[in-house]
Amino acid sequence: MLASTLHGADWSALGAEALGHLQNLLRIDTSNPPGNEAPAAAYLERVLRAEGIPCEIIESAPGRANLFARLDGGNPRGGLILSSHLDVVPAEPELWKHPPFGGEVHDGCIWGRGAIDMKHFTINSLMTVILLKRLRLPLVRDVVFAAIADEEAGMDFGSAWLVDNRPDLLQGEYCLTEGGGATGYVGNRPLYTIQAAAKGVAWLRVSTTGAPGHGSMPHADNAVVRLGRVLARLGTRPLPFDLRPSVRTYLAGLAGVSGWRQRLALHLATVPFSSEIALRHGALGERVRALRALLRNTVSPTGLTAGHKENVIPSRASAILDGRLLPGTPVEEFLRQIRAIAREELDIEILRTIPAVVQEFESPLYDVIAQVVKEQHPGCAVVPGVLTGLTDAAQFQRLGLRTYGFAPLKIPPDFPYNRLFHGHDERIPVEGFLWGLQTLFEAVRRFCAPSAP
Repeated sequence: MLASTLHGADWSALGAEALGHLQNLLRIDTSNPPGNEAPAAAYLERVLRAEGIPCEIIESAPGRANLFARLDGGNPRGGLILSSHLDVVPAEPELWKHPPFGGEVHDGCIWGRGAIDMKHFTINSLMTVILLKRLRLPLVRDVVFAAIADEEAGMDFGSAWLVDNRPDLLQGEYCLTEGGGATGYVGNRPLYTIQAAAKGVAWLRVSTTGAPGHGSMPHADNAVVRLGRVLARLGTRPLPFDLRPSVRTYLAGLAGVSGWRQRLALHLATVPFSSEIALRHGALGERVRALRALLRNTVSPTGLTAGHKENVIPSRASAILDGRLLPGTPVEEFLRQIRAIAREELDIEILRTIPAVVQEFESPLYDVIAQVVKEQHPGCAVVPGVLTGLTDAAQFQRLGLRTYGFAPLKIPPDFPYNRLFHGHDERIPVEGFLWGLQTLFEAVRRFCAPSAP
């Protein structure tokens, strides 16, 4: 509890208030496509205005809403932005145990699409701003609440549009968003990452060509068969080992809080000839897939197109590839790696690139967050993290914002947290959500109003 910090505020009542807001937000379907974040932004606007907090909704396109509210701390350039995205990936309701847009509480969890990714942080950021205002804490830097559109489909109507068209709304020095802050485990020890770097994106369309013909007469020059060989190779042969400095720092941090078996496996994983053996050994548990993806560029086939009629062998076949690039990797180098493994003539079209996030791990904000997390969860470890996925941090860095992935959420050891991202039955523990509210508030309070008792 943070009773002294909150001047006697009732955390039980605050928790119920936050949970109610989260339920209401989860009930607003912001599946992207099409997005339609406007109703969610309107809900948040009503809550903020009821608290006397001025806010602004900016539409980048009809229905694509971005909301901003700023508490004046007399230091906009040194401000802290709490940024979340309002859109969610689509759900398949028939495959869920409870309705994905019901916002229902069952078995100690709140269920709904976006519970993890990332409406829980939207509400905890909202409540943090509200509490700062209610308690009239003496801010030494501005605090900005940002709830934005379109993170799940490329950012064109959200962070990318805002950086290009309304950079004034993102004025500040630091930003917190998704990518870290949820409990993981090293053995039995709780572990929290503060994400400070992330891989970049290269989305590609690769195509093979061949001779068309009648489907009743197979031949060797078949574009579909050729593309199948390419995808089989890309799916079974990893791209070259490549240990980058940010990943080395992350692995060193993990090793420093691990038992000897995991520490040895992490060390061997950083050596090219022993890396794959160490990853297969089993000592690293559920982290293996993420660690393997951080030791090289990766590519995953995510779409296929070929043919227009059942009895016609097509002359062209195409696949969509989701490429993820380590910080510092030129796209040209990535394409050379793909061609070397494919060993077929390929036409490659670059559909979209988004740069990796590269910044220094250490900062005063990082130190405050680490200290607060260790106080809130005694015995835990905190390390700087590198993300395999993509967040709005990739766009914010164009403005020089130092962005950390920290959306605090306390997760018990047996909870299937990682499997629920973009999956069926997405949910979070209610107690873990409320722990995240207290943790986020105290970190922001300590950084932005350090003289408050």
